[in-house]
Order: sequence, then structure tokens, then C-alpha cells
Amino acid sequence: MRLFLFDVDGTLVATRGAGRRAMIRALLAVYGVTGPTETYDSRGKTDPRIVSDLMGAAGLGPTEIAARLPAFYDRYIEELRAEIGDGGQVALMPGVGELVGRLSQHHRTVVGLLTGNIESAARIKLAPTGLWPYFRLGAYGSDDPDRSRLPAVAVRRAQALGGQPIPPEHVLVIGDTPLDIGCARAFGAVAVAVATGQYSLEELAACAPDFLFPDLSDVPRVVAALLDGGPRR
Repeated sequence: MRLFLFDVDGTLVATRGAGRRAMIRALLAVYGVTGPTETYDSRGKTDPRIVSDLMGAAGLGPTEIAARLPAFYDRYIEELRAEIGDGGQVALMPGVGELVGRLSQHHRTVVGLLTGNIESAARIKLAPTGLWPYFRLGAYGSDDPDRSRLPAVAVRRAQALGGQPIPPEHVLVIGDTPLDIGCARAFGAVAVAVATGQYSLEELAACAPDFLFPDLSDVPRVVAALLDGGPRR
């Protein structure tokens, strides 16, 4: 069995800043400050890590940050629903609809999510695309603030689903940031990078992923590479 784990933002969809705007409003409402949101690099980081970093930079202590986190999540989801609305601003990245569908139908594969989003946020962002039902499991920022530990979470859930072990080399982590590549490497999984987010092809190439694509629009080539070990770049 092979396990395909997709990142959400920048890999599957673009939400045109909806998550950032919702998070800023939620931070202000719950913590009273936003932290250095204009300069902070949130790319590839989990939601709880982002909150911890921003609020720590604003002078709040770890205990206070953690105590207010559940209230923050509630407010964030409320704000995100308002931002996403009817989903008109959610755009699928090239090829991902067909790719996810084809991988889901392939013999002995499981398609899931590995994302820094908390689970409810990932659902809101993906619901308008119609892709959510294809993902049989997920590992989310709400599972662990450390992205490098999320592949293990996903594998445990996949093994419970399929009843058989999945070795790291049969796990493919598909994302658009160096942190996606890093979390694959930390687990011993296959790192698949796609330059549809905020990192260029050259920046991702410098991290030496196993597979690198400018985008996922050439679905037959991508499927052949990921399933059959075809051309990697």
C-alpha cells in the first residue's frame, strides 16, 4: 500500500489570503494583539506554531497562549467561514482535482492530508472544491504543532484503516514548501515538491526533494512518476 499525503494551502488550493485575514481578526479578538503578522513567515508552519510564535513575539507567555488557544480556534473557524463564504475565492491548483481522483481510484493506494491547518480549517478550505471526500484520513496542525511529527500520525491512521503496516518509503508527502520536504525527510518518506505556492522551483530544488514539479497539471506524467518511479524532475 502507498500513502499519498497532500498539503492544503499552496498545494491543493489558493484561498487568496482568507486564512491570514481570519487568523489576524481571531488573534485580536482573543489575545488582544496580533503580533508581527506583517513580517512573520508562516509558510509551511502549523496553526498552533504560528499562534505560539506570534503571541510569544507580542510578549505573552506559553501558559497564557495555551490557555486561550481553544477560544482562538473557535473564533478563527468562525472568521474563516465568513471569509470563505460560498467558496468563490477558493481556487484549485492546476491538475489537483484530476490527480487526487485518479490516485484515489488506484489499487492499493490511500490518499490523505498532511497540513498545518487544524482539521476544521482544512475542511472549510476544501469543502467548496468537492475534494474533501477523497481524503480518507489526515494529520493536522491540531494533532501536533511540530510538522515533522505529522507523517507518523497519518501512518498510524492509515494502518488502522487498512490493517497492514506502511513502511516510510511507501509514504509520499506532497507539498509546496521546504518544511514539507523537511517533514518527509524526518520520517524517511518520499518528498514530492510542487512550485505552486510561494517558493520558486529553484528554491525548492535547493532542498533536494525526491520529485519536483512546477505544478501538477501534467497528470499522466505525475501519476507515472509517483506510482511507477518515472522521471523525477
